[in-house]
Formats: sequence, C-alpha cells, structure tokens
Amino acid sequence: MSATARTVSVHEGGRLARTVVIGTHLVRSDEPEPVSSDCGPTPGELLLAALGSCTSMTVRAFADRHEWPLHQVDVDLAFDADGGIVKNVHLSGDLEPVQAERLIAVAGRCPVQRLLTAGVPVTTVPTVWRRPTGKPGQPA
Repeated sequence: MSATARTVSVHEGGRLARTVVIGTHLVRSDEPEPVSSDCGPTPGELLLAALGSCTSMTVRAFADRHEWPLHQVDVDLAFDADGGIVKNVHLSGDLEPVQAERLIAVAGRCPVQRLLTAGVPVTTVPTVWRRPTGKPGQPA
C-alpha cells in the first residue's frame, strides 16, 4: 500500500467489541444488538469505510493534480444481496464530461479497491500462549 503504512492491532473487549489501534488512533468495532453492544461499526462496515475513504482520496488527489474544478467528492457504499460491494461516487463541480468520466475511472483504481479485486493472499501467523495454571508467583 504505502511506505508509511502502520501496523494495525486489534484487542478484544467485552462480548464482540474490539478496540482497533492504528498508531495513535483508536477505533471501536462491534456487532449490532442483540449479538453484541453496537459500540462501533462492524468489520464489514470498516472495510467499506476503508474503500470509500481511499476512493475519495484518490479522486481528490487526481483532480487536484490536474487542477480540475472538483468541488466535492462523496462516496456511499453498501453490500449487495450477493455479498458484493456497490460503490456510488458523487462528484460535484464545474467538470467537463470527459473530466467526470476520467475521475470515475480513477475511482475504480484506488489502492484499496485494487487490493480487494486482486485476490491478495493473507498469511495467518499463529502465536499461542498457555494460560498459567499455577497460583500467582508460582511456576506453571
């Protein structure tokens, strides 16, 4: 993704609630009631947020680099009934049709979308700690 990428750590909380730590930033993640306490967005919603943020940033950077009159870029995302992602990109500004068309094409090539559509491999590295069975202060 980028040379400035930071490690993301996820720590368990009550029920299904999680605290996500990214550098100095904390984000909560959870599931809605009655499954859990709904103290944050679901993991799927965080994925949509990552895709939407990346799309918006990519479009903005491209328009600014070309000094195009893009006033606002907003992105709405949702999962469809088949588990796919629907991404609506809203552009406002005094854009020529060819500029708007180019920005929509750029929106489909943001780094997060490329990761999602490339079938990026995920390697799971297990670390298992034994829970001490002795009394505190005694060897397990």
